[in-house]
This record gives sequence, structure tokens and C-alpha cells, in this order.
Amino acid sequence: MHKVLRTVNRVLLGLIGLVLIGVGGTVLFGGFDLPRKWGSGLPSGWRWARPDDVLLRDTDRTRWTGHGWWWPVVIAALAVLVLLALWWLLSQFRRHRLSEILVDSGDGEGAQVRGRALESVLTAEAESLDGVDRARMRLTGRRTEPRLRAGLALAPHAEPCAVVARLSSQTIAHARTSAGLERLPTEVRLRAVKHRAERVS
Repeated sequence: MHKVLRTVNRVLLGLIGLVLIGVGGTVLFGGFDLPRKWGSGLPSGWRWARPDDVLLRDTDRTRWTGHGWWWPVVIAALAVLVLLALWWLLSQFRRHRLSEILVDSGDGEGAQVRGRALESVLTAEAESLDGVDRARMRLTGRRTEPRLRAGLALAPHAEPCAVVARLSSQTIAHARTSAGLERLPTEVRLRAVKHRAERVS
């Protein structure tokens, strides 16, 4: 899925870039009066062929303004475009979950392990550590170079440094060994669990 999204992003960026380059080049071509200077003719009725041409003519700008539906439609369309652009921009910075990991099976061919399966194992082992109340694991990166984001909710008696040390020496080390990974870069986020006060009679 991640590869498909990456391919779609590249295709969209390429198409948008080509359209912008084409339109911008056409406007500059006419704005600098290059057709007359170079003696190259443009098709009759071609827009932006002379420096005094405008991007939008009066007839184009005012064709539908007299209709009551025009401005609501324009505003709604622009709002949708802005929201789509923001969603697309934010999706570029979002770290996608890794669906599978390529494991060195020792026979030269390798094997694939589901990312969610490894995340479940990591979560269960992390939650078994002393001082960890809850854990959440997320694999990102590439299938040959995975990265781990670990979110740990610490119990009241937990010592953060000791918890991180046990996570590194036990949970992450076991994951590296079982998956045949030389390294598994990990980002750990800690937070304390807030327990509700109980009345003692």
C-alpha cells in the first residue's frame, strides 16, 4: 500500500509540475513578446500571445457573475480544493505503517513477516516489562530497514531510565534477533499513567 501511495504521489506531482510549467511558460512566452521577436507564429486566437494580453478577459470574469449560484459554487469549490491540498500536504509528513518486513531466513532467499504481527509481539513483550502499564508499537520505514516507534505508559513506581534500558536490552534486542536485523532504530515516547484517587474508609 505504501508503494502505491508513493507512486501516486510521484505521478500527481509530475502531472501538476508539467501543467504549471506549460501554463507558466506560455504566459512568459507571450509576456516577453517572444513570438514577434523570434518570428514564430502562434495559432489564431491563442491567448497570452502579446505583452498586453491579460490572463482573464472581462467576458470570462463576468460571464456567470450575474447568476445567484455562481459565488456559492466558486467558494465551495475553492474550499474543497484547499481542504484536499491540506490533506495531501499532511499525508506527506505522516509516517506510514510498515505492512511487512523482509527477514533474513539464512537460505539466501529471505522471508516476509507481517508488520502487525511483529508489532503485536513487541507490544505484548513490552507490556510484560516491570514498570510498563501499557505499550503501543508502530513499525515505519522500509521493509529492509524498519524503524520502531514505541509509546509506553509507565506505572507510578516506574523508573523511566530503567524501563528504557530494559526495553532496549530485552524487547528490541529480541525483535532484532528474531527478524535477523542488524539494527532497529527506535523512538521511545514515555508518559505517566494517571490513576484515579480511591476513597479508603
